[in-house]
Amino acid sequence: MKKSTATIDVGANAGRSIAIIGGGIGGLTAALAFARQGAKVTVHEQARAIAEVGAGLQITPNGARALAALGLVDALDQCGLRAAAVQPVDALTGHAIARFDLTRQTPPYRFVHRADLIGLLARACADAGVRIALNARIADVTAGGLSSADLTIGADGLHSVIRPVLNKAAAPFFTGQVAWRAIIPATDLPPVAQIWMAPGRHVVTYPLPDNRLNIVAVQERDTWAAEGWHHDDDPTNLRAAFADCAAPLQDLLARVDACNLWGLFRHKVADHWHNDRIALLGDAAHPTLPFLAQGANLAIEDAFALAQITDAQHNLAQALHAYQSARRPRVSRAIAAANANARNYHLSGMPRRVAHIGLKTLGKIAPDAFINRLGWLYDHDVTTSSV
Repeated sequence: MKKSTATIDVGANAGRSIAIIGGGIGGLTAALAFARQGAKVTVHEQARAIAEVGAGLQITPNGARALAALGLVDALDQCGLRAAAVQPVDALTGHAIARFDLTRQTPPYRFVHRADLIGLLARACADAGVRIALNARIADVTAGGLSSADLTIGADGLHSVIRPVLNKAAAPFFTGQVAWRAIIPATDLPPVAQIWMAPGRHVVTYPLPDNRLNIVAVQERDTWAAEGWHHDDDPTNLRAAFADCAAPLQDLLARVDACNLWGLFRHKVADHWHNDRIALLGDAAHPTLPFLAQGANLAIEDAFALAQITDAQHNLAQALHAYQSARRPRVSRAIAAANANARNYHLSGMPRRVAHIGLKTLGKIAPDAFINRLGWLYDHDVTTSSV
């Protein structure tokens, strides 16, 4: 990976001690951003290795801008595919409803394997002097954060141990949906994200580097007991959920030989993201459903904004207040948009027919309108708007 030679003016974070709980995408992005500003950063990761398996993600232009500002453009190009389009599909007939171009997005819209992104972030952190403590589970944190740190950052996801320190303890709520995730071998696929929509369920497919296809399938359910990302499930259950769908989709699902199933849970956006010595980012503050491809991107934005805002002023308490004020309205809007997609993908009956006609018409007479309506999301530049 090409090492960045960019210099950063000395700011308030130079010499600060930063403890980050969680070595995922948000935590490692924050670690890199703070380290580049001269902070002394330690990442506490409960796993025995920095790794993520079996999952793809989409890095949209808003997330890519922050990664580019951290010197990771070359690495992103090496590990990701540049997306060409998004294509809604009627899963029952197999017919494409429309095609919306992504090639004019700047920075490029990319498909990346989660493990590859975590790997490049971990390597960049090591180059920047970040200390990563593995097998380091933090089970209890006081309102003062970790005693050795000027700032403790909770980047520890939905089950955050930091969030309850700042907010009333509350269990995540089940959204009424479950999801399967799988990756299958696939060659000669165009770099297109397809959204296969059926009543009460949908499947998203897109290619990944090294001739792989990422599959995420979602189904509505009344109840769910277990929560998490890594529950093994029998692929026949996945195929049964889409047994009435078109042959092209069934052919893809027939090639799944292993999959994970998890219930989609989330908290409401946290009321309090900080006190004087603690801050939250990513899913610890605002768990997001995977229907707008923004979970990782919003965490990346949070991480960059937190480092940038705290570096701009020496009063840490005031900086953390500014961070929440800058970020909370944006992530709330993104979460609302993801929730709306969850409904729109699963329509049935007349509303479904009307929606598909609308998408088809839009694709013919105003193909840019579909992407342009997300300009508020994709065009956002956290590197210039945070301070």
